[in-house]
Amino acid sequence: MSKRKPVNMSDHPPSENSKNTPPAYFKIVDGTFIRLFQFPTTSATGDDTHSPVLSKDIPLNPITNTWLRLFRPRHSSSGVKLPLIIYVHGGGFILCSAASTINHDFCANISIELPALIVSVEYRLAPEHRLPAAYEDAVDAMHWITKCEDEWLRDLADFSRCFLMGSSAGGNIVYHAGLRAAAASDDLVPLRIKGLILHQPYFGGSQRTGSELRLVNDQVLPLSANDMMWEQALPIGADRDHEYCNPLMGGGSSVERVGLMGWWCLVTGCDGDPLMDRQVELVRMLERKGVRVVERFVEGGYHGIEAFDSKAAQAFFMVLRNFVFSIVPSQ
Repeated sequence: MSKRKPVNMSDHPPSENSKNTPPAYFKIVDGTFIRLFQFPTTSATGDDTHSPVLSKDIPLNPITNTWLRLFRPRHSSSGVKLPLIIYVHGGGFILCSAASTINHDFCANISIELPALIVSVEYRLAPEHRLPAAYEDAVDAMHWITKCEDEWLRDLADFSRCFLMGSSAGGNIVYHAGLRAAAASDDLVPLRIKGLILHQPYFGGSQRTGSELRLVNDQVLPLSANDMMWEQALPIGADRDHEYCNPLMGGGSSVERVGLMGWWCLVTGCDGDPLMDRQVELVRMLERKGVRVVERFVEGGYHGIEAFDSKAAQAFFMVLRNFVFSIVPSQ
């Protein structure tokens, strides 16, 4: 594991006073969704000689106003291509950006710690663009990569060692985009997906779980905020047992195809996260469908901890590195 200090990572998790809960980020007035907080953003580095990780932005789809932020280590071994990770950020489907500092720094750290070439997707947010818009944008990114002539991807990326990774809502997006990719894998040649990385993925359902009830007033993801975000993200008229929210209600043959194609799936979480029971349910369902799953659930923590706590981040990067380089076969 690299001993290099992560880029711009806080050495401590946010205090109770500094952890804004989701209700402080948005409100709904007379049926209108209003964002109350502008998350700090970071520009791509370009050719900044002082950064150990380089990044740049590339348009994806001018019609949907989506784009990609690419990350690469400044120095890499000559002739050795890097795993390609297509990353989707979290934010309850309604908040944040690929340019948000918290997401930029997380991707930069992954790029240098593995190392890997990261393609971070700027997708359309709800409620202006309800699901499945974000799923479509993630699939759009995969198709773009198969046709692009970008020199970083051409010279550094190992297209035969591609992983789809998402955090929180991004984990949900990656899961559903992955099912679509599995159903049409021939259309993504030469991209060869080896697995899904679901980092504290965001799922739900109509019936409350034990972890949701135990952490009903959680400081990071209280149940009331969780309900509001799903209400804004799901198609109008859909309930919480819609397959976009509750994977136990859909996916069927597409999930089985993931298993038949030999993809692996890493699912991570912690028992301080109200979503943990949902994540465990997902793992068991994937296993029943024949998908090879690596699960990592730890005690304590909170939703999104690896973005704030450097010790938790380093432990996660070690699991991620082991999954990408050791568990998942190269051929």
